[in-house]
Amino acid sequence: MADPDADRDGFREGLESSSGDPRVLAVLNAILSVVFAVMIVQGASLIGAIEYRTTTVAGVAVALFVLTYVMSQRRR
Repeated sequence: MADPDADRDGFREGLESSSGDPRVLAVLNAILSVVFAVMIVQGASLIGAIEYRTTTVAGVAVALFVLTYVMSQRRR
């Protein structure tokens, strides 16, 4: 019977060497940015800080998308 601990090292090396598909990361970033933007704008609208509008949500979503994209880039 094979040692299950021996497979863990190979799995860990595979995860660390994989950079993933950048399109999947961009789509997940966009979806989560929109969800968080809706929550932020709804909360700010609830306390009267800003008006809840589609353009406001879109602006916050774009800002979140750019911020998370810049922060997730590796330094070269």
